[in-house]
Amino acid sequence: MSEQRIVSFLPAATEMVCALGLSDALVGISHECDYPPDVRSKPVVVRPAIRFDGLSQREIDEAVALRIRGGMSLYEVDEIRLAELAPDLILTQDLCQVCAPSGNEITKAVKFLPGEPRVLCLTPKSLEGIFENLREVGRATDRLRYAEALIARSRERLDRLAAATRRAARPRVFCMEWLDPVYCSGHWVPEMVELAGGADSLALKGSDSVRIPWEDVRRWAPEVLILMPCGYPLDKVVELTSQASANPGWGELPAVLDGRVYAVDANSYFARPGPRVVEGTELLAHLIHPELAPWTGPANAFIRTAGRAL
Repeated sequence: MSEQRIVSFLPAATEMVCALGLSDALVGISHECDYPPDVRSKPVVVRPAIRFDGLSQREIDEAVALRIRGGMSLYEVDEIRLAELAPDLILTQDLCQVCAPSGNEITKAVKFLPGEPRVLCLTPKSLEGIFENLREVGRATDRLRYAEALIARSRERLDRLAAATRRAARPRVFCMEWLDPVYCSGHWVPEMVELAGGADSLALKGSDSVRIPWEDVRRWAPEVLILMPCGYPLDKVVELTSQASANPGWGELPAVLDGRVYAVDANSYFARPGPRVVEGTELLAHLIHPELAPWTGPANAFIRTAGRAL
């Protein structure tokens, strides 16, 4: 067991630490860290500053925007618990204010610690950026060799997938990262779609996902529609599908007419820039080209919605 004491403010970083065989060194996590399952017993040092229970997606979007405009944090760090845990490495991010504490919150929390832990900020905007973050975590924890091996295996899987779909027709895909209001996909997800053999002209590769007019989706006329609201597990996505189907012209979309609308476990395979984005890419390939890419992962990773009856 490593002598290092690691606190992770970010679910993706927690998954990286565990993938490198360092779960015993992980002494504190955020409220959202839930994979692998045994990390749920770790002390929680980060919680949301506002409660989202019972709010619709539009209400959540408005509440988040209001706090960000007001310069307020979306998270609270338990500074007393953090000091008790005395970490010498803190893993966080500086990519998205909605995903985990960043910037001022980290500076304030670290100021009250007895020592001076290293703070490693992970800011990936692409698949290569995710691999580089894994390499950084490996370097910071003396597990670089393990990290490089995991990266090599991940690339091999993605290369096989790309080869399998390279000559296939590329159907129009739309990955909806928020349902109300509608957000396109961003950062690493557009790359995942390309590797999986699809085309999503509404996506923003390497950039933040943004609100887009529903009319843009209607004009794009996706043949495969993936509902992946950021941070939601499959059961919650299924509960929210009626918000997507309420949009005008929903029943006219080719994906709806052909029964190719899917709800997916966004939390596990798409929203978190960690090792499981490889499985997420394989899942997309299965949904886009089921004849070329079988899905051998968990059965609860996705579900086909009811199309017109959604």
